[in-house]
Amino acid sequence: MDLHRRPPPQTTTNGAVATTNHHSRRLKSPSPSPKASDALPLPLYLTNTIFFTLFFSVAYYLLHRWRDKIRSSTPLHVVTLSEIAAIVSLIASFIYLLGFFGIDFVQSFISRANHDGWDLDDTITTNQTTNFSVASPVAGSDQSLPKLTAPKPSFCSEEDNEIVNSVVEGEIPSYSLESRLGDCFRAAAIRREALQRTSGRSLDGLPLEGFDYETILGQCCEMPVGYIQIPVGVAGPLLLDGFEYTVPMATTEGCLVASTNRGCKAIYASGGAESVVLRDAMSRAPVVRFSTAKRASQLKFFLEDPLNADTLAVVFNRSSRFARLQGIQCAMAGKNLYMRFTCSTGDAMGMNMVSKGVQNVLDFLQNDFPDMDVIGISGNYCSDKKPAAVNWIEGRGKSVVCEAIIKEEVVKKVLKTSVSALVELNMLKNLAGSAIAGTLGGFNAHASNIVSAIFIATGQDPAQNVESSHCITMMEAVNDGRDLHISVTMPSIEVGTVGGGTQLASQSACLNMLGVKGASKDSPGSNSRLLATIVAGSVLAGELSLMSAIAAGQLVNSHMKYNRSCKDVTKLSSRG
Repeated sequence: MDLHRRPPPQTTTNGAVATTNHHSRRLKSPSPSPKASDALPLPLYLTNTIFFTLFFSVAYYLLHRWRDKIRSSTPLHVVTLSEIAAIVSLIASFIYLLGFFGIDFVQSFISRANHDGWDLDDTITTNQTTNFSVASPVAGSDQSLPKLTAPKPSFCSEEDNEIVNSVVEGEIPSYSLESRLGDCFRAAAIRREALQRTSGRSLDGLPLEGFDYETILGQCCEMPVGYIQIPVGVAGPLLLDGFEYTVPMATTEGCLVASTNRGCKAIYASGGAESVVLRDAMSRAPVVRFSTAKRASQLKFFLEDPLNADTLAVVFNRSSRFARLQGIQCAMAGKNLYMRFTCSTGDAMGMNMVSKGVQNVLDFLQNDFPDMDVIGISGNYCSDKKPAAVNWIEGRGKSVVCEAIIKEEVVKKVLKTSVSALVELNMLKNLAGSAIAGTLGGFNAHASNIVSAIFIATGQDPAQNVESSHCITMMEAVNDGRDLHISVTMPSIEVGTVGGGTQLASQSACLNMLGVKGASKDSPGSNSRLLATIVAGSVLAGELSLMSAIAAGQLVNSHMKYNRSCKDVTKLSSRG
C-alpha cells in the first residue's frame, strides 16, 4: 500500500515531526527513593510553621510601614534596607507555600470536581481498600474458573513498601499519591502494587513503563496503574476536497482498516470526494425550575426575544476568546425550563468552554429572575453522549455532509459488485431495515466503526462516538444508471484538535499525520472542522466498502481471512 500525505499547511525546515523524548523511569531497588522532604534540614511540620510565621509577620510589617508612608506622604518606592529584606522574605515564603500546598490542592480539587458520584473521602477509601477479599473456590463450583495468580513482588525499596502497605491499609488515599510523592510514575507503580496485593491478582500483562504519566495528571485519567496498547493502522490515501490524507485508525477489529482502505482506493480512482461543513456549534442545556409554569414561560420568552440576544451574547462570550454564542433554544416540562445554548468553540471540542459561558448567563439571569432555581448545568437536552433526536435534527459539534461519484468500472473492478446491487441494498438495509428497527440516527452500515477508530487514534472522547456516529448513507444511480452517487450526512461530529487527549504524544502524532495538530493560528476552528470532514470522508469510504462486501457476498470470507487468528492464544498467554 502506498502511503500519501497531504502537504501540511505549515512545514518545518526538516519536515520531521517534533516529539518529546520521554525516558521511562524505573524504580531503584538498591536504595530508597528520595523524597522532597529529605532536602529539608528541619522536620517538615517545623519548616511549614516557620514559613507560615514568616509570611504573615512580614506581610503585617510591610502593610504597617506602607500605611505610615501614606499618612506622611512618603513615596512608596522609597524603601529602607529592612523593607527590602521584608519584601524578599515575603516572596520567598510565598513561593515555598505555593509550591508545597498548591499542587496537592489542585489535584484534590480536580479529582473531586470531575467525577460525579465519586466520593474520595478518606473514610470511604479506607473501607473500599480494606474490604477487598480474595475469592476462593466453593465446593461444587465450576473448577474451570481461572486460578488466582500471586502477584510478583516488584518493590525492593523499604520506603516504597511502607507506602504500599499504607495504601493497602487505607492510611494513604490512593488518589493522593501523585501530590504526596511528586513523581507520577512512582505513584502509578505504587498504586499498581497496592492493587495487586489487595486483589490477589497479577497485572503483569498491563504495561507500566514507557508512558509519560505527567501528561495526564489532572486532565485525562486519574489513579493510573498502567496503559492499554491499541494497534494503529492507516487507511488511504483518502482524496478529499483535492487533498490526500493518510487516516490513522486505532482498533482491535480485524478487516476494518483493510475495508476502509479499499473504500479510499475506490474514491481515489473515481476522482475523490467532496465535503461541506453545514454547521459548527457545541451545545449545553441547563435545567432550571420555577414555582409556576407561567413564571418559567416568562424566562423562555425573555431568552428567545431577539432584542435580548446581543446582551446575552456579551455575557456568554466572556468565558473565552473563542466562544461565541449562536443561539438559545428552550423547551418546557411543566414548571421546568430547559435552555439549549449553542456556540462556536474554535479548535477545541468545547464542552468546558460552553459550560463556562452558560454559567455566566445563569449568574446574569439570577438578577432579573431571583426565584429561578438552577437544578443542574446539564439537563440532558444538550444532549451529550446519549442518542437523542435533538442532535439528529439540530446537530451538535460539526454537521458535515460528504459525497462522491464512484465510476462504474471502479464499482466492478475494485468493489466487485454493481451499481444497481448497491442502490438496492442501501435502500433495504440502511433505510428500510433501520426504520423497521426504530433506529435513531443509525441509517448506515457501520459508521461508528470508523468514528471510534479515528477518535481513539486522535485523542477524542470515545464516549461521544454515540452521537458522532449519527449518519444517514444515501446511494443513487447517476449518469444514466452507470455510476454511483454515495453520500453520508453526519449532523453531530464532536471533535477537537486541542485539549483533552489530543495533547498526548501518540494522539498528537496522529493529528500531525493529518495536518491538523493543535490550534490554527490563521483561522481559529479550521483544524477541528477539517478533522470533522476527514472523519466523514473516512466513514464514506468505510460505508462504500462494507456495503460492497455485503452485496458481493464477501463479508464472511473477508472476516474469516482478516479477523481470525490461527495462533494458539493459550500457549502465548502461558509464556514468560
